[in-house]
Amino acid sequence: MQQHQRKQWRIPPVDTQMEEKARKHVDQLTKPTGALGDLEELVVRLAGITGQVFSDISKKGVAIFCADHGVTVEGVSAYPAEVTGLMIGNFSRGKAAVNVLAQRFQSEVAVVDVGSRLPKPPEGVLERKVRSGTANMAQGPAMTRQEAEEALQAGADLASSWKGAGLQLTAVGEMGIGNTTSASAVAACLTGKPVRRLIGRGTGLDEEGVRRKGEVITRSLQVNRPDPRDPLDVLTKVGGLELAAMAGFMLEASHLRLPVVLDGLITTAAALAAVRMEPRVRSYLFASHQSAEPGHALLLEALDMRPLISAGMRLGEGSGAVLAFPLFDAAVATAREMATFAELGME
Repeated sequence: MQQHQRKQWRIPPVDTQMEEKARKHVDQLTKPTGALGDLEELVVRLAGITGQVFSDISKKGVAIFCADHGVTVEGVSAYPAEVTGLMIGNFSRGKAAVNVLAQRFQSEVAVVDVGSRLPKPPEGVLERKVRSGTANMAQGPAMTRQEAEEALQAGADLASSWKGAGLQLTAVGEMGIGNTTSASAVAACLTGKPVRRLIGRGTGLDEEGVRRKGEVITRSLQVNRPDPRDPLDVLTKVGGLELAAMAGFMLEASHLRLPVVLDGLITTAAALAAVRMEPRVRSYLFASHQSAEPGHALLLEALDMRPLISAGMRLGEGSGAVLAFPLFDAAVATAREMATFAELGME
């Protein structure tokens, strides 16, 4: 099945010649070489993805994939499972943090229900429901492999639709009470790191809650024995519908040469799964910030990615990813508008 996934998503290599052109241009700007730091790297990497020295990234969007988790019955979250549905309504009304940031930075928002327990999602929410929440992964697989594939495809479909609509820079976010537990289980399996190093307070657990979450993750891994060589098996057994959908979004976006900005722990766990399916996906992903969740730093390390922002955030929703959008705009603007030394009469 892993071979099937590799065949399905043919990820093109980035344009290294265009990267070199962009780097030469950036090095000629009126500043010391490398003085703009990460902004310079953004220009170069975007050039390799888009095939343009000055990438047009004016049309942006953040996709929020939402689903419920059966593992919440184990008491792994400080909030009840019903909050997933309430927050979907909040997104649809434009009142969540990510909505505020997206409006401020002129970004589209798509809210996608891939697996909530809501009988009917609110108006404006894309209904792509595979099932009404996962099963309790502490007692067996979170979903079937076919359901994981359907969630993967739901994410891929949105990436394809956005590419067709002319979006040029995308971000992924999520909502699902219990999903830091699933994401940490996925991270533990794919990185081989001890569970205790990966888990944090999530939605605000106390010490006892963190200990209980660690035990639930450990039990889930023992019960299901997900195969780290098969990322789809990992997503099936201890993942979530929104994690699979985000992985599918990244796979299809990379196939279409569409850059994707990651958010925190959960989106980065999905990213590691996508990269393990297709290593070239890594070239199309950007790390926005480093979450306060301890597992996030280990996931970024596994992906060899350095975040643009460190703001102590752990909200999810795609909020950190959207917060990074102005840095992308700043990078492209400086490359396009700054003078070169040649223009000053210096060679």
